[in-house]
Amino acid sequence: MNTMSIKKGDTVIVLSGKDKGKQGKVLEAMPETRKVIVEKVNVATRHTKPRKQGEEGGIVKKEAPIYACKVMRVCPKCNKPTRPASKVGADGKRVRVCKKCGAEI
Repeated sequence: MNTMSIKKGDTVIVLSGKDKGKQGKVLEAMPETRKVIVEKVNVATRHTKPRKQGEEGGIVKKEAPIYACKVMRVCPKCNKPTRPASKVGADGKRVRVCKKCGAEI
């Protein structure tokens, strides 16, 4: 079972690598490969050739996937990196909770 604590739209901070310390929003989460794409993090340069008539070629910068274990969720309330805990909410559904301040994520 591939479950990740990081979902699309979460704000995360990079823990290691060339972009260590950068914050960004998760654009896409890929649980099958345990990777995430974070905006303005791990930007790769791709040289593209125009394929169709009128299509632009050139150098395109694009975010590449990064392993989910290299990023940590940032709590929107206390603005600190935290590993989200889970608890049962008022409606009986599982909700993610900040371990530092106890706020619902």
